[in-house]
Amino acid sequence: MNVLEVDITDHIAVVRLNRPESRNALNPELVVRLAETWARLGSDEAVRVIVLTGTGESTFCAGFDLASFIPLITGTRPPADRWDEAVQAGGGLALAGRATLRDYDPGPPLIVAANGHAVAGGFEMLLAGDIRIVARGARLGLSEVRLGLIPAMGGTARLARQLSPALAAEMLLTGNPVAAERALAAGFLNQIVPVAELMTSAMACARVIAANAPLAVRAAREVMRRSAELTEREALDLENAHCVALARTQDAVEGPRAFLEKRPPIFRGC
Repeated sequence: MNVLEVDITDHIAVVRLNRPESRNALNPELVVRLAETWARLGSDEAVRVIVLTGTGESTFCAGFDLASFIPLITGTRPPADRWDEAVQAGGGLALAGRATLRDYDPGPPLIVAANGHAVAGGFEMLLAGDIRIVARGARLGLSEVRLGLIPAMGGTARLARQLSPALAAEMLLTGNPVAAERALAAGFLNQIVPVAELMTSAMACARVIAANAPLAVRAAREVMRRSAELTEREALDLENAHCVALARTQDAVEGPRAFLEKRPPIFRGC
């Protein structure tokens, strides 16, 4: 069984965590394969949007596998196979940071379709998403302080930027999960749907994004994401630079032309 499944169709890449017997926990093989997959998708110009989900109807991802990955990076067990060796060669936590999108951004918009509970590293991958759709009944949390750790895959750094400081502090310091409905009310999620409808909703959103001009989508996403760390003037300058560059593309000619001709545009990403 492949621990990670990847399917690319019509410019949409679906990445599926596939360890349901272990609540899709991130073991060494899955960490290595995720890091490799993000790099591959990031260099594939045909991919316009990514959907990340998991197998099963209860848990999207329970975080790092406490029986295999954590002992490996803490040095309490030696490498046992080529995946363990690849984790060590990749710098352990550094490789984990790329796998969970703490330290790597593939480029295309990321829709996270959480098919159930998202805990620890699983929740941190949710934090990395642009659009978040979660199955009804899911609980979301960061439990690391209960294990003598902190959320080191972006949780402590990103949570308060995306949630209210009060709710972020509650989640980080107690380690208690919150219901998806509470996260939706806080503006953290886009949708909560029955698990049977999860991929239908995610793919519908992905198709809308994939039909848009890919260069414009990536530019809009970059300005949106970077603006939080820039002054308003710097953000406006970045916005203007992208606008000027996009105006020189063939897609910028095709879009208005198709609108005037009352037909769907054919965007080629150039």
